[in-house]
Amino acid sequence: MNVLMLSWEYPPRVVGGLGRHVHALATSLARAGHEVVVVSRDHPDAPNDAVVEGVRVVRVAEDPPLVPFAELLAWVMAFNHSLTRAALRVLDDFTPDVVHAHDWLVAHAAKTLKDAAGVPLVATVHATEAGRHQGFLPGPVSRAIHSVEWWLTYEARRVVTCSAYMRDEVLRLFALPPEKVDVVPNGIDLAHWHADAARVAALRAHLAPDGAPLLVYAGRLEYEKGVQTVLQALPRLRRRHPGVRLVIAGVGTHEDELRAIARSLRVGRAVDFLGFMSPEDLAVLAAATDCAVVPSLYEPFGMVALECAAAGTPLVVADTGGLREFVSPGVTGLRFPPGDPAALADAVTRILRDQVLAQRLVRDARDLLARDYTWDAIARRTATGYERAVREERALQAGFVAEAKVPLRVLYDGSALLGGGDTGA
Repeated sequence: MNVLMLSWEYPPRVVGGLGRHVHALATSLARAGHEVVVVSRDHPDAPNDAVVEGVRVVRVAEDPPLVPFAELLAWVMAFNHSLTRAALRVLDDFTPDVVHAHDWLVAHAAKTLKDAAGVPLVATVHATEAGRHQGFLPGPVSRAIHSVEWWLTYEARRVVTCSAYMRDEVLRLFALPPEKVDVVPNGIDLAHWHADAARVAALRAHLAPDGAPLLVYAGRLEYEKGVQTVLQALPRLRRRHPGVRLVIAGVGTHEDELRAIARSLRVGRAVDFLGFMSPEDLAVLAAATDCAVVPSLYEPFGMVALECAAAGTPLVVADTGGLREFVSPGVTGLRFPPGDPAALADAVTRILRDQVLAQRLVRDARDLLARDYTWDAIARRTATGYERAVREERALQAGFVAEAKVPLRVLYDGSALLGGGDTGA
């Protein structure tokens, strides 16, 4: 199977979980014998066209005039122009069987390429604009994004979501037929998340020299990620566990507000903002901490939950979205109602006070990862979706050809010319 994959981020340019997902999926498909070309944004530390880990990666520079990312819709349109041009050049020496688009930011290029190559489009919806705003579309930008998301799912032969929760969401938002949507979860490479013990010990000594408990949040710093809930729980946790510290790894538009919340709660000195971290460094950080908190208000899947579990860190997660499909209470982690700092603090306290529980949660979570969430298994399920998309596209095209061959003759009731009746097609 020849796969042309489009993504607005790909390592070393990684903003969130989407970039890591696309990289792991592409390389796993390549290992399985598929030919994969990824077209994505450029990066100063990476070549513009090279085979990396068995995947040809074509990186696209932005066209002038350079539009700030803050002007999101304008930036996306400019990016899709350069993305389309680069991908069309790829078609000169690469014939895809399928185009795979990741999220709405590449929708315009995906539509052009599926038409140019005459192949089916598969679209993965990693999140929705309405979901990010708790079911609302608060302004014209959000409504525009929503319309592009709908258009992408309409143009796609098959739609992929990372959880049953997201499947239900896209069915409701975009009025899709249920048989068009496949659920394929994110995966994990357990070996990659096994951190060096010496590095873990050194980082632990640096972050908590007095041996105090350490909590970690990793992910984008946006309102829907719920980091404010962890900060609001921190005063209560510090009364129960003197010296407990929170480490925040990630960047985003909510960072200044989160720092202000920490200061207003007088826990600023107990919080470390470490910024963006590579997966290698994040594995060390997660292994050095006592509990990973995923407090999302909206979470289609929760890739970081898998990553922290793989690193051997017990999980406390919000009872929402795709998180509840991986975290079974008392089995693979603990859950709390989204936005409830008191319940979050109680769940963290259970883990900090019960090491037997913490170790069992880690063991059972890793067993589940090894059984159901390997990237090789995810790649096989994705390739099955590709094959189905190709079959459906061929059947549809064959139907068009058969219909075109039906002569326009007047039947007994003249219905062929009127567009009705049974033509025998």
